Amino acid sequence: MLSNVASHGKGNRWLTGLAGLALLLQPLVIFIRNQNKAMGRSSKDKRDIYYRLAKEEGWRARSAFKLLHLDEEFDLFTGVSRVVDLCAAPGSWSQVLSRKLRGADKTEADVKIVAVDLQAMAPLPGVTQIQGDITKISTAQEIIRHFEGQSADLVVCDGAPDVTGLHDVDEYIQAQLLLAALNITTHVLKRGGTFVAKIFRGKDVTLLYSQLKIFFSRVTCAKPRSSRNSSIEAFVVCQNYSPPEGYVPNMSNPLLDHSYDVDFNQLEGPNRIIVPFLACGDLSAFDSDRTYPLQLDSGKDYTYTPPTQPPIRPPYEQACHLRKNNLLANEDTPSAAMLDAPLSALNLSASQQKSKETSTSD
Repeated sequence: MLSNVASHGKGNRWLTGLAGLALLLQPLVIFIRNQNKAMGRSSKDKRDIYYRLAKEEGWRARSAFKLLHLDEEFDLFTGVSRVVDLCAAPGSWSQVLSRKLRGADKTEADVKIVAVDLQAMAPLPGVTQIQGDITKISTAQEIIRHFEGQSADLVVCDGAPDVTGLHDVDEYIQAQLLLAALNITTHVLKRGGTFVAKIFRGKDVTLLYSQLKIFFSRVTCAKPRSSRNSSIEAFVVCQNYSPPEGYVPNMSNPLLDHSYDVDFNQLEGPNRIIVPFLACGDLSAFDSDRTYPLQLDSGKDYTYTPPTQPPIRPPYEQACHLRKNNLLANEDTPSAAMLDAPLSALNLSASQQKSKETSTSD
């Protein structure tokens, strides 16, 4: 009896000591947890310098630097007062246009910027938003209405499909998106204007170059410093818009294109369209493929900066909700009970069959 009481007292003291140790270690656990969170958040800041700089400078996405680098090389914004940003969400290119064009010497009446996208976008100063489809004539008419009947000086498009990893499919879809942007551009761009769009430099890119050369006298393929070298992404800078004589823009018009056949894409010599390729920037700029330390400046400590503008109802919102609530694995899948039911029925029928055979043999 006494031994039981003694052992019970030792157990209580052991539990009390363990609880005290847990209280002492709680601050350390919280510190480690916070450090892990900080390391997870700062990991991308190390791997992607332009992602970090975009947050620190207040850009909505790192793609803002691509347009800035293109402007440094081609002087896109000089003399521009009416601009269209196609496939604009989340709005980083519209941000660049707003900051660059709406300077101290210009009022909102002097500069008109129209951003078009199927997705909603958070408001930006001096930017008129149209939530519409760039393949619809009504969208082009609404753009012209915002410009009070005048045409745009500059049309930019940083649109890209949700890549599948199948390069041939991704390149084809991107090419069709570029052609859709070019099609609406023929409705809203003035003669002599400039068109800038993203392009994937795949094996059939010659076809796109030939279509662009129909409408622009100068076409250049440019690779901004902020675009990763490991990516086939580039940008076509098309200058001096001069459509063919008698050309009437039409959304159903195939843009005087050539067919996607094997023979055309394998033409060589003078029949093959080759446009100049230009790498923007020099070696003094940050390398988008390199990993940088968190502390770039020795006199300035690194602090984590959250994204400037979170997405508004992104297409992956439901998936994030399911994952957060641990419902992703159970979504639209039979429950364990439903899966076990056929097995139970199978085992039951097997045992019944066995008992029937036993009784027959008897």
